[in-house]
Amino acid sequence: MSKRILMVVTNHTTITDDHKTGLWLEEFAVPYLVFKEKGYDVTVTSINGGEVALDPNSIEDKPEWKEAEEELKSTTKLTREHASGYDAVFLPGGHGTMFDFPDNETLQYVLQQFAEDDRVIGSVCHGPAGIVNVTYKDGTPLVKGKKVTAFTDSEEMEMQLDQHMPFLLESKIREKGADFQQDKNWSDFSVRDGNLVTGQNPQSSRSTAMKVIEALEA
Repeated sequence: MSKRILMVVTNHTTITDDHKTGLWLEEFAVPYLVFKEKGYDVTVTSINGGEVALDPNSIEDKPEWKEAEEELKSTTKLTREHASGYDAVFLPGGHGTMFDFPDNETLQYVLQQFAEDDRVIGSVCHGPAGIVNVTYKDGTPLVKGKKVTAFTDSEEMEMQLDQHMPFLLESKIREKGADFQQDKNWSDFSVRDGNLVTGQNPQSSRSTAMKVIEALEA
């Protein structure tokens, strides 16, 4: 039986009136293709369903990404039913996730089920916005005491978007009791702590996906 992967992406499209955002293409396309190459069965969902907007700054004309991009033209809306039947869940980033991931009840429910079953949870860059508020049923934060990385506060400041974010991702993850790990800005850095896998930035998309495979095949 091939492994089944659930991918969940953002539908949020604006940071400010003049700053558009969305899903960061590389963080979706690269892991998607890594999983497909491995022979995994991938289901692509989004918070609201339908066509997924890309962050304009992430759009690259890469023929090898076309198959992945096709999947974004019509996504299934994430539901509670997605909490079962999958071996891993993967959350790509893009600044959009900072707005529609942290407090989405359906996503929080799905991730809690994965956490309780100790199934693999992967996320990259701003994707960990989806896990900051996830707790086990006893109220313990998912990230507490675990090695976790994500888009760093200094990377956010370098992009000059820190003042427009609802919170700073690194700071929030530290607040929840995680052992936050990071490398130099924009370097490929990902970390696996058991079945929790996280990557720092777009450059870490492939290594994060590879660590998800490592966790699944362990």
